[in-house]
Amino acid sequence: MIAPRRRRRVVVVWALLAVLIGLIVVVEYRDRRHAASSSADAVDARMLLPVPVDRVGAIEIADAGRLHRFERDANGAWFYHGVHTGGESAHTHAADPALAERIGRTMAAFGRTRLEREFPLERDGPDYGVSTPEVVVVVYRPGQSQPLVQYAIGHVAPDTVSRYVLVVGRPVVATIPGYQVDNLLALVHGLGDSPDRARASAKP
Repeated sequence: MIAPRRRRRVVVVWALLAVLIGLIVVVEYRDRRHAASSSADAVDARMLLPVPVDRVGAIEIADAGRLHRFERDANGAWFYHGVHTGGESAHTHAADPALAERIGRTMAAFGRTRLEREFPLERDGPDYGVSTPEVVVVVYRPGQSQPLVQYAIGHVAPDTVSRYVLVVGRPVVATIPGYQVDNLLALVHGLGDSPDRARASAKP
């Protein structure tokens, strides 16, 4: 009788040990996945975008009363979603490999934008043009309808090579390299009138 009881105890101990090891493996796996996800989203605090550009699903650029939307498809390629104004109910998609490459280059460059100087946004101080912005940029995660972040682009700074930008919701205005805004506007102005013009502008 003693030997069978001992065997049962040994079996129970080993079963409990196996369950414990299994739990440890599961917890470790989840921790590693979380760490990998966090590191994939991590960016330098001085970068304008809060996530790497490959984690962005869409970017909207409002300029001269028109809202231009650029999206990424299921394969990660960028495409132009069309021009939207207050009176328009229809929009177009321009799916062109050369155009997708051009948009991708512009967005990748924008993703490398770094914040330069910062200035407090005071009630009685200058607003740097961000209260009535000339350009607005809205960034979305893939499949999300709520913006990840919004930027109000203000005046050219006195140094003539920087632009003021307000990250909506923050109490400070920063400067960024002006050519980054110029790149976005060049893309919009080259693609924004119609799909035909967009395709023509993408030809070498």
